[in-house]
Amino acid sequence: MFKRLIFEDYAALCTLVAFIVVAAIFLGAIWRAIRMSRHQADEMANLPFEPNSPSHDKRA
Repeated sequence: MFKRLIFEDYAALCTLVAFIVVAAIFLGAIWRAIRMSRHQADEMANLPFEPNSPSHDKRA
């Protein structure tokens, strides 16, 4: 009985830690996007989705 109780507390702790880590990463990404300069945002908006090099082109 006590082994199960310890496991449940441990599982709840792991879930809470995982949630906090993911929330911190998400909030950090939002903070970075908000604080980004207009110039850097324009550069990132113009990045290509696919490389232009022929070595990666598999449609040929």
